[in-house]
Amino acid sequence: MTDAGSARAFWVAAPGRGELRRAPLAPPRPGEVLVRAIASGISRGTESLVFAGRVPKSQYHAMRCPFQQGDFPAPVKYGYASVGVVEEGAAEWRGRRVFCLYPHQDRYVVPADAVLPIPDAVPDARAVLAANMETAVNGLWDAAPRLGDSIAAVGAGVVGGLMAALAARLPGAAVTLVDIDPARAALAAALGCRFALPENASGEFDLVIHASGSAAGLATALRLAGFEATVLEMSWYGDASVAAPLGEAFHAKRLVLRASQVGAVATAQRARWSHRRRLALALDLLADPVFDQLITGENRFDDLPRVMARLASDPAGALCQVVRYG
Repeated sequence: MTDAGSARAFWVAAPGRGELRRAPLAPPRPGEVLVRAIASGISRGTESLVFAGRVPKSQYHAMRCPFQQGDFPAPVKYGYASVGVVEEGAAEWRGRRVFCLYPHQDRYVVPADAVLPIPDAVPDARAVLAANMETAVNGLWDAAPRLGDSIAAVGAGVVGGLMAALAARLPGAAVTLVDIDPARAALAAALGCRFALPENASGEFDLVIHASGSAAGLATALRLAGFEATVLEMSWYGDASVAAPLGEAFHAKRLVLRASQVGAVATAQRARWSHRRRLALALDLLADPVFDQLITGENRFDDLPRVMARLASDPAGALCQVVRYG
């Protein structure tokens, strides 16, 4: 039974343990909206590290999400991919489907400028990919691929898949998706890319995107980079130390190893693009049904503590997991 004066939210109660908690919900004030969640998305890589308590102390501030409550390592309410309907607020917002960078919660009140309308062509489940798509857009801005580039994306997770799909739309570009799972070949084909297992991947690419989250994947990315190419590091390793093979041909090939992170708009766009404009672009790009290929499961909100534990310990090929409310 829904209590109009309260909401339920998912919390990491302790590293490796999640629970649903009830919290008071005040009516929206002028300039605010009340959103009823329809779906949210689990950003498995980052949220698994948060769930396991693996955010390093040096990154506690940098890793805070917009409406986070609590502090790392726990208890903490974390997440940033919520799709819902505005139930209360200004007349121009009521009844509209919106996206918000909000944790997993069934109802919430936020400032109206924290929500963005979802295009009619984007269904609820696909809209939860907006935060990951925003990361992919920012990463490609950082990478600056060019017409006709040969591009490798190492790691066919959600971010790697999104970046590969966007890069494949560049005229003349040839994109190869590299992953240890041979079943990802079908995903690569759907996204308009070639596919290779790491041991079979070869060539000297103009740009290599690394999004596997593993040291082995980073080594593969460095091996595939051509002379004076850029290796764009999209993986975040939490508190893990990662060995990078910077001997061998790294210096002889004069490689650039560059980090990208969505917290700041890419340098080349920063003077003209706000975070809100970038997120709106991400939502518009999700009108393409091909991105449904990145959604591999759904679960009920009530089951989220169990599902998050499973995804953190044994993801078993999962890409985006959608949480359904109601």
